[in-house]
Amino acid sequence: MIFDTHAHYDDGAFDEDRALLLDSMKEQGIERIVNISSDFASIQKTLDLTKAYDFIYGAVGIHPSDCGELEKSQIEYIREKSKEDKILAIGEIGLDYYWDNVPRDVQKWWFEAQMEVAREEKLPVVIHSRDAAKDTMDMMKALRAEEIGGVVHCYSYSVEMAKTFLDMGFYIGIGGVVTFKNSKKLKEVAKYVPLDRIVLETDCPYLSPVPYRGKRNSSLHLPYVVTEIAALRGISEEEVVKATYQNTLDLYRMEQ
Repeated sequence: MIFDTHAHYDDGAFDEDRALLLDSMKEQGIERIVNISSDFASIQKTLDLTKAYDFIYGAVGIHPSDCGELEKSQIEYIREKSKEDKILAIGEIGLDYYWDNVPRDVQKWWFEAQMEVAREEKLPVVIHSRDAAKDTMDMMKALRAEEIGGVVHCYSYSVEMAKTFLDMGFYIGIGGVVTFKNSKKLKEVAKYVPLDRIVLETDCPYLSPVPYRGKRNSSLHLPYVVTEIAALRGISEEEVVKATYQNTLDLYRMEQ
């Protein structure tokens, strides 16, 4: 039973075969999926997926690269939709200085505002942080993120930084990048992080693992991530699957 903590099945990359693909998940060992919204329109699309499939859950929030055209009043829409059935988290939210296509003060406003929604609604957060390690950590500390909890998704920083996130009670999301030959830093993180703090993710349709690197990703590729983590840690794949499934239940505060 594999649990994909972070997917984007509302993405246009799945328009041609979305139903066919999702209908195949359970028979191929993908037990549950959390669809993560990123822009304003994807919030409703995520809600629609949670209603169409019993094994799909959702998170609502605005990605830092998609908050530039929003009105601040639209934070109330996120708050409202966070109360819907099967919405487990606020996300994905955070800072992205790689694309840097939205003024940093705007990114920071939306990061803080959505963190406060999560606090008020008692939901964990799904944090996106790219080339913004110091500002992300500084804001998390200032906002007492340890009181909110959540996951740092698509983790890309150092072991030292991982320790700080772990000390704040956060989980570390690991996906297809860990299978890349040049992902030395993430491989070190995958060995360092306690097994009870790792969760599996795809970020599909992006970041397919080897041997599908460069192609459309899906939850069906997660066994390659499991194999890599097991090999790095010297444990069985069954141990990885069992631990990460339980970790995801704990992260998203779900019943078995």
